[in-house]
Amino acid sequence: MAVGEITIRVRYAETDSMGLLHHANYLVYFEQARTELLRAGGRTYKDMEAEGFFLVVAKLEIKYRLPAHYDDLLTIRTTVTRSSPVRIEHRYEVLRDGALLAEGATTLACVNRDGKLCAMPAWMTGD
Repeated sequence: MAVGEITIRVRYAETDSMGLLHHANYLVYFEQARTELLRAGGRTYKDMEAEGFFLVVAKLEIKYRLPAHYDDLLTIRTTVTRSSPVRIEHRYEVLRDGALLAEGATTLACVNRDGKLCAMPAWMTGD
């Protein structure tokens, strides 16, 4: 099971009028975290797309527990929880100084250039 962590500082432009991280930006952070997890494994989304494979979000869940504020330094922990030949599932934890602020999960499906479901590249599934 692959696990990775990245650190992100909340930028002013990502906050609402109360100085809190806008809820939609958690999704952007999740994407950045899973992109870096793939990169840590030696590949990139750019590599996948050049080979004709695309990952699309098929399901997304998020639970907000505590707010993040402007200038907070956050850790996003990403874990691959399950994979099949055509799907991969991730779990995310957003932490500030060890406190859990949000948790989420995504299911991504692999499609080809025509948007048709296809098997993920062998290097991604370990085949």
